Amino acid sequence: MKNMSGTQASLKKYFDSRAFREEFHCDAPLGAFREEGRTVFRLWAPTASAVVLRLFAEGDGGGPLERLPLSRGKRGLWSREVPRDLDGVYYDYLVTVDGETRPTADPYARACGLEGARSMVIDLRRTDPDDWTDDRAPLPPPETVIYELHVKDFSWDTASGVRPEWRGKFKALTQEGTTLNGDGLHPTGLDYLKALGITHVQLMPVFDYGSVAEGGGPGEYNWGYDPVNYNVPEGSYATDPRDGVVRVQELKEAVQALHRAGLRVIMDVVYNHTYHLDSWLWRTVPWYYVRQRGDGSPSDGSGCGCDLATERSMCGKYILDSVLYWAEEYHMDGFRFDLMGLLDVPLMNRIRRELDKRYGPGEKIVLGEPWSAAGTAARPGTHLANKGNLRRLDGGVAAFCDDTRDAVKGSLFRAEDAGFVNGGGLDAEKLARCVTGWAGEGLPNRAPSQTVNYLSCHDDWTLWDKLSAVGPGWSEDDLLRQNRLAAAILFSCQGSLFFLAGEEFARTKNGVKNTYRSSPELNRLDWERAWANEELADYYRGLIALRKQLPGLRDKSPNAGARLLDADQFTERCAGVLLDNAGDSPWRRLCLIFNGGENTVDAELPEGVWDVLADGDSSWRWQAPYQLRSSAMLGPASALILGQR
Repeated sequence: MKNMSGTQASLKKYFDSRAFREEFHCDAPLGAFREEGRTVFRLWAPTASAVVLRLFAEGDGGGPLERLPLSRGKRGLWSREVPRDLDGVYYDYLVTVDGETRPTADPYARACGLEGARSMVIDLRRTDPDDWTDDRAPLPPPETVIYELHVKDFSWDTASGVRPEWRGKFKALTQEGTTLNGDGLHPTGLDYLKALGITHVQLMPVFDYGSVAEGGGPGEYNWGYDPVNYNVPEGSYATDPRDGVVRVQELKEAVQALHRAGLRVIMDVVYNHTYHLDSWLWRTVPWYYVRQRGDGSPSDGSGCGCDLATERSMCGKYILDSVLYWAEEYHMDGFRFDLMGLLDVPLMNRIRRELDKRYGPGEKIVLGEPWSAAGTAARPGTHLANKGNLRRLDGGVAAFCDDTRDAVKGSLFRAEDAGFVNGGGLDAEKLARCVTGWAGEGLPNRAPSQTVNYLSCHDDWTLWDKLSAVGPGWSEDDLLRQNRLAAAILFSCQGSLFFLAGEEFARTKNGVKNTYRSSPELNRLDWERAWANEELADYYRGLIALRKQLPGLRDKSPNAGARLLDADQFTERCAGVLLDNAGDSPWRRLCLIFNGGENTVDAELPEGVWDVLADGDSSWRWQAPYQLRSSAMLGPASALILGQR
């Protein structure tokens, strides 16, 4: 075997080389597998001179029961067959590279013990809930409306009505019939989600992450963008994190419950960095999985200390295998890629193709952030999946649209910056680009299928807090009007729709911008606030229901932009667009007018009679529309959505 010792810089050159890929790329299944009364362990560690398997009775504490050396095979593969079924046994490896021996969990583990330092051999079938083989995603919805949810936020509030022992856990996602303080009148939890009209729940990271101690107190909190075991559920969300089976089963139960509630499930995945440079991947093959600068030091485009070298073939394979595993074993319906701008275009396109091949075109959603925290030291010639390369991506890989976000509410980098709804101008040309999903010739996206429209997410201020920061002197009624107007614009844009859990009821984090490790009390969904602001939530519900009836807005094809018929400027802060709405709808044309100003505007309408489908006060007008012709009066910070039969 070639001597692979040397400096970090020489390792970078070698790992990036075609020679390394051709000699050591390995397509064998990796991990621990139970096969007919025996257990087979396979680990890819091409730079290792020795690998020893250690077996344990417990997931934490106690010494090893056995130490078994693995044998080296071709392509850097180490393996060992144990002639018995080791279901429920915990294990790790001792990997020796350049004379240094490091303990490591199995990067391909499907289960683990407390805190994830020991992997677990597991019979996955015994983790399946009742009727799991019959679990199916709901039928494809007419539109994609994504609701971003953190597991602990969802049920931490004592007013949620969730069983105390399930608050902050996967199990809370399975409990039906919860109401505000148990009053029997105001639905919370799963029943609330069903009534909202959303189509997808996007779960913030639910794989095993390192920033919360699984054996710590219930008040520990983090968003979870700190991967430790990529293929294992997070233990702090399980009712018993010490039992490797429980976390697996309870996440499956949560997915099953959401499916039964008519909701698809998207998993937020973080394949751009590891919690620490000293990860299981690094301990197994030091420096291989890490993107390196010219001097061999770790690149830090993630802002978290390291970047994964996704362009290296075994790193890309690891990510692809992981995505496919979550889709198959946990029935996940989509994947949101954190800092997708650090992953390479060929990998993202391959993920899209493989999901389509297994489940049908577009059945599984793929979306991501088309940016990074900073520059990254990718191998020269690598095309990264960032905003500048969206046209290189498959049309089924969607990206968050910061252009519409900032146009509507103002920049997230400066609290006082205003957008359309809170003091800025409303330019008809920019509005038209927002409405058509920034797709078309000379624009970032080829089609609205690549556009994810949103106003707020877990990052930065909530929408309510941003509106409050721009106008500290505005009344609550002013802010509610701005919020309704922002939602009306969001739901009038071609592309998929996304909003932060609680945005619909003016969720606040008391003006704190970055709450990734704040208390659960600050981050929780405030269920009393949800019902105090019921009218705002009802406005979102009406927009969702209306949107599903408007093909002119749901169209995600490359030709969707041709539905834009006209754009008109009424005042500096009031503009509108005219759209072709041909399709399965009572209305053949749509007229959308938005007034971000503080004065009433008299807007001239296109010729003909127009049904009022939504206005600044109600998004349910379409149920019994009143009609307008010639002109329409728009109050301050208000919208009109009109349909012509």
